[in-house]
Amino acid sequence: MHTYQECLDYLYSRLPMFQRIGKAAYKKDLTNTLNFLEKLGNPHRHLKSIHIAGTNGKGSSAHALAAILQKAGYKTGLYTSPHLKNFTERIRIDGKEISEEQVLKFVQLNQHIIEDIEPSFFETTVAMAFEHFHLEKVDIAVVETGLGGRLDSTNVLTPELSLITNIGYDHMDMLGETLEEIASEKAGIIKENIPVVIARDQKEINRIFMTKAESLSAPLHNDSSLYRLTENSTSGFYRSFDINYRNNLIISELKTDIVSDYFRDNIPGVLSSVRVLNETGWSVSQDAIKKGFSDIRSSTGLKGRFQLISERPTLIADISHNLEGLTRLLSQIERMSKRKLRIIFGMVRDKGIHEIVSLLPTDAVYYLTQSHVPRALPVSELEEYFSRYGLQSSSFADVNEAINHAKTEADETDVILVTGSTFVVAEIDGL
Repeated sequence: MHTYQECLDYLYSRLPMFQRIGKAAYKKDLTNTLNFLEKLGNPHRHLKSIHIAGTNGKGSSAHALAAILQKAGYKTGLYTSPHLKNFTERIRIDGKEISEEQVLKFVQLNQHIIEDIEPSFFETTVAMAFEHFHLEKVDIAVVETGLGGRLDSTNVLTPELSLITNIGYDHMDMLGETLEEIASEKAGIIKENIPVVIARDQKEINRIFMTKAESLSAPLHNDSSLYRLTENSTSGFYRSFDINYRNNLIISELKTDIVSDYFRDNIPGVLSSVRVLNETGWSVSQDAIKKGFSDIRSSTGLKGRFQLISERPTLIADISHNLEGLTRLLSQIERMSKRKLRIIFGMVRDKGIHEIVSLLPTDAVYYLTQSHVPRALPVSELEEYFSRYGLQSSSFADVNEAINHAKTEADETDVILVTGSTFVVAEIDGL
């Protein structure tokens, strides 16, 4: 292969990719990853890292921590998935994506390893990221798990800190049917003697994390309920909070450029993580915390989290795609001033369609669509569910066609929301 596009075509066609085909690409085994990394000289053993798992919030928490560490002066790697527009979004250093040339070079140099081991797309991407961070000598890498935790390819790291965000119902066909089973998979990132922060106090599963941490002598920090956030102001682009911890004001007017309600829930976990890092020898000032929170999007390239795309009518894109995420999103949208709510909606096949469609507001106007990935739920099937629940809808082959049509029908005081699938949001032109 000689070009970047040929390289991507090779990766997509040769390697099973969960985002495209679903469960068939998921390997419950770390063998491939460890073998691949060994042939690269085990770059992960030379990395200082923060490892993050959870159902909702792990991506935005990862971006927030990366932004804060960058503002503190650390050369910071960030590994997240999936990408929205370009493959290179998955691997960043100080907000700058890995270059297309570096991706091509990695695959060219290691094609013989890929063809010998036959790793998944995700396993290959993890190996690429860890080698890139090692070669570029990052001070620390913030690494988000792809799926689960215990058997996720990223779980070969020995981090400085593990962070577990909230646990909810998602990927149950692979991670378990109950919150306890899902939590056990996520708890797999807890390592011996390595501190772990639990970002949400979920009483029904706390014992799982406590038991796992105790068995590994891992210091457990589960104090998110001791934070109190008092909101000062909100605009289309920022929210501001006073932060109290143990009834003491610790930060006044903490401004953040992620305005979603669900990100507010992640702030205590991010702050606890920074506190633990400072207790273990890192140096992150309150000024770095403030600058990091206020500049997450431009520092890290975060997209698709309650993202305001245009106004009059208000157009918002949000990648929420499971029951809890959509519940929080719709609650926030409900409070917005508007004449009419118009929702552009698409899903992938392996979600709880009945549960999700049943929670959608009956007074909204719906524009159904699907993304161009094999996992996408066909619009024809989605139409059947919406009809069953009495939801008014029309259908479109493409998200941009749906947006354009919604705009022609909308009053300038309406709200248009694009949601339901990361892949639908990813296909918005100009995002």
